[in-house]
Amino acid sequence: MTNVSSPKFKTQKTAFYVLLTYIICQLSVFLLIFIPDLKNALLTLFSGTPDEQLIKLSGWWSTASFMVAVVVSFILIAKNKSFWNVFSGEKMPLGKSIGWGVIGFFLVFLGQSIGAYIEFALGIEVGSENTESIMEVTKVAPIMIIAIVFLGPVLEELVFRRVIFGSIIQNYNFWIASIVSAVVFAAIHMDFTHILLYTICGMIFAFLYHKTKRLITPIIAHVLLNGFVTFLQMNADKFQV
Repeated sequence: MTNVSSPKFKTQKTAFYVLLTYIICQLSVFLLIFIPDLKNALLTLFSGTPDEQLIKLSGWWSTASFMVAVVVSFILIAKNKSFWNVFSGEKMPLGKSIGWGVIGFFLVFLGQSIGAYIEFALGIEVGSENTESIMEVTKVAPIMIIAIVFLGPVLEELVFRRVIFGSIIQNYNFWIASIVSAVVFAAIHMDFTHILLYTICGMIFAFLYHKTKRLITPIIAHVLLNGFVTFLQMNADKFQV
């Protein structure tokens, strides 16, 4: 019989609520589809052509929903002091953990380079439609930079590394936990042509979390990666010869 007052049960419940918060965040955009009056009212807040208004609304909605999801998640976590107790043993000192976050960025960059070579050998075209579509929104609605570079990495690391990877690894080994969480992480981006690249990223983020026992480490690596890609994409014209 499950002891509903046990720390483990409370942690599992918190993890479930954080996951549910993320799912609601992802699905919240459907409110604009099912409630046309809400969408039309919000569109009046933005200037530009109808297409530009829609893109701006998309950018602001995504950023706002991510912000709410992050705040709600941390409120839920604050009520459960044992939420972060995933691994046995002491956590790596904070300074070293931050350093590993920076190292992790280069590891992910290297991993993506290897993945890109594999995709090229398989005849898969370079370039991600998912990234391109997000960048198109960002160019019209720069507020999306906050969601892409900061809010997204924090929320995704909470969900895919702490909740999914952290839950699985308590019953299975690192490889099973990292592969499962990484594949789910890859699938949620809805870019199945480049699922290998996302999976590699997910596994490296899981390695960083497992090594330091601190979620701040993969968050830093994730923030740096998204920030670097966003900077390159937003300034692509300047780098063209």
